[in-house]
Amino acid sequence: MPESQATVDGFKRAAAERAVALITDGMTVGLGSGTTAEFALAALATRIAGGLRMSGVPTSERTAGLARQHGIPLMPFDGRPIDVAIDGADEIERDTLNLIKGGGGSLVREKLIARASRRFIVIADERKLVDRLGVHGPLPVALLPFTRQLVLRELAALGAPGTIRQADGRDVVTDDGLIIADCICGAITDARVLATRIAAIPGVVDSGLLLGLVAEAIVAGRTGVRVLSPGK
Repeated sequence: MPESQATVDGFKRAAAERAVALITDGMTVGLGSGTTAEFALAALATRIAGGLRMSGVPTSERTAGLARQHGIPLMPFDGRPIDVAIDGADEIERDTLNLIKGGGGSLVREKLIARASRRFIVIADERKLVDRLGVHGPLPVALLPFTRQLVLRELAALGAPGTIRQADGRDVVTDDGLIIADCICGAITDARVLATRIAAIPGVVDSGLLLGLVAEAIVAGRTGVRVLSPGK
């Protein structure tokens, strides 16, 4: 029986709060995008009200706006190491903790901040755990608008046909002026090879495959909150 939205939100909140409990004074924290990451913002606001001192680096303009509403101090991303980043995911591969991200459209900034982080923590409800990436949803690919036809042809040739994401009949445009192709891959047997081939397509800025970046996944569900490590 599917979980109610209230139940799923409870799982997301529990995972977010467990992750935020790891933040200590003086840390620079990457602030993820998406519904699960927004529960982390609320949890951070509570800790800041209790005296926590930290600075956040947002992965999207929406996250930046919500962080300001919560009273979370922000700093720009300048390439220096970030102590810890907390973000959600569309899919988490159980054994590797490799991810698909980008359902919210912020995949380029999310990946940059994950890579810059000394410790990248992904938070999710248990529905996001999969045996193979690509099974339950599309793989987002961010690209330059000018190259859309070329990129779509090349993606189809790779066996990952895509359609440009739209809302209200118009292309969805990211904070960085990019558009997104949502690609149907099926179960991805070799994510590194696929990521390399997609990255080689002219006009592609990045894909939603995040590989080898997660330090731990905090996953909440019916049996409570679990902390998973790669290969365990």
